[in-house]
Amino acid sequence: MAYANTHSHRAPGLFAGIADTFAGLRAAWDRSRVYMRTYNELSALSTRELADLGISRSMITRLAYEAAYGRDA
Repeated sequence: MAYANTHSHRAPGLFAGIADTFAGLRAAWDRSRVYMRTYNELSALSTRELADLGISRSMITRLAYEAAYGRDA
């Protein structure tokens, strides 16, 4: 059985809030990059290629959003 342990290092005091702010901004930036990359890759496919994948062109925005932010977002 495999175990994954994560340890969060937080700076004490004032710097903890700043570090959390930058971590949140980084996470938002990463999610937006996933959205744009997914959107651009799916948009570059032809209608025939999308149909082979079972995707209509009108679904691209929703699929990119789900890839970046999750199904429930």
